[in-house]
Amino acid sequence: MTDDTFDLIVVGSGGGALTGAALAAKAGLSVVVLEKTDRCGGTSAYSGGACWLPGSAVQQRAGNADSTESARRYLAGLLDDPDKERIEAFLTHAPELVAELEDDPGFEFEWLAFPEYFDAPGRVPMGRSIQPVKIRRDAVVPEVAALVRPPLEQDRQGLAGRRTLTGGQALVARLLAMVFRDGGTVRTGHRVTGLLTSRDRVTGVRAGTADGPVELRARRGVLLASGGFEGDQPLRSRNGVPGEAAWTMAPSGTNTGEPILAAQELGAATALLDQGWFCPGPLQTDGRGSFALGVRSGLMVDATGRRYANECLPYDRFGRTMAQAPERVPSWFVFDDREGGRLPMIAMPEGDAAAHLEAGTWVRADTLDDLAAAMGVDAAVLGETVARFNGFAAEGADADFGRDADEYDTFFTGGPTLLPIGSPPFTAATFVLSDLGTKGGLVTDVHARVLRADGSAIDGLYASGNTSASVVGPVYPAPGVPLGTAMVFASLAVRHAAAG
Repeated sequence: MTDDTFDLIVVGSGGGALTGAALAAKAGLSVVVLEKTDRCGGTSAYSGGACWLPGSAVQQRAGNADSTESARRYLAGLLDDPDKERIEAFLTHAPELVAELEDDPGFEFEWLAFPEYFDAPGRVPMGRSIQPVKIRRDAVVPEVAALVRPPLEQDRQGLAGRRTLTGGQALVARLLAMVFRDGGTVRTGHRVTGLLTSRDRVTGVRAGTADGPVELRARRGVLLASGGFEGDQPLRSRNGVPGEAAWTMAPSGTNTGEPILAAQELGAATALLDQGWFCPGPLQTDGRGSFALGVRSGLMVDATGRRYANECLPYDRFGRTMAQAPERVPSWFVFDDREGGRLPMIAMPEGDAAAHLEAGTWVRADTLDDLAAAMGVDAAVLGETVARFNGFAAEGADADFGRDADEYDTFFTGGPTLLPIGSPPFTAATFVLSDLGTKGGLVTDVHARVLRADGSAIDGLYASGNTSASVVGPVYPAPGVPLGTAMVFASLAVRHAAAG
């Protein structure tokens, strides 16, 4: 059994974890990143890399209408019973974090046009999210390039990543490069199973490796930032999280909740354990889910053949609507041959149409009646649903659900999505309730310290990202909120640990 000691131990290697590790290393702390798998980045590497970090110089450079005050108004209008101290800590530190990262020669952000998810006071037209600037793989040191998890489609197929790292991969690569440059250590294949303590203070972790168990010790603290428990079906079922572990977007074998359970054994309080960052996803032929947005045409129906929402809603809002009734999971997305039989939306992965048809995850027919029979729904009901939808398309207004009324609805197409279903053959694709992760976890304070039920802090223990209970509660306000909040509270954790 090894016995290694560092100032800070960071558990996980997503955007929040690596932000904490990079800033700790830059501040002169000895830091080790422990990653369960053989690649770094987790779900962050699959993401578009949007970071909701309001009030920074990046938005100002782009002439964006963003401000800290408008973000404060926006959140105030969306969140019920918010933790005002944590919200204020997030809003105050977000521009400071951006400035600190951009002060590093290896890091640069740019504004990303991406509408916010609610029409509420304080909303910024075309959004205020920012993203790291792309970087070529050969522009980072080989040890970093080798560790960055490939994009979702390539990763699921066991393929290597692209030559140019964009979005979440650019974020992971840039932060990893900072960690290595400033003397940090990254250890893959370390599954953290427990926490070490001395006199009520967390002093390290226990981890399983291919070579057996190890213990690592921390002088300043342990930051748990390894995601939620979306990959563990028993934990999902116990806590009432909608959807299934097989449908999550988390990389295979990750995010099974061990760090959260380890903290609970020390008396850590938890909250929001039934919550997730949800999305509708086309069921894949291997039984896994996927991520979809940007509908261009077509409509969604439940098991009875009826529409139940605006198909262009932001993905978490649509996912939550799916979860409200059992007949909506799974659903069917019905479309015509407008795009040659391809799914008329952005889907990651989409899958091959022929493979879907062979597996039965898609069904196809020359008439709506025959399509209904293949779907197992009442032909008259489906026919009425499509006829009503086509009527709205002819009128240019969706009287049932308001599709195309919001800037988000038409952002990905630049024009109407409310288009009639008419040219055969007709296809119906099975959709399930996917997620980008659970969002319930350890209760934390403004310094990201993990708290007990009585409100006292567990000395030496911090948490951010999906390992902690989200500061925005059950709401998903805008693109980049998961990454932005994870990064800010990881940074605040490092500040506190370094000062201690």
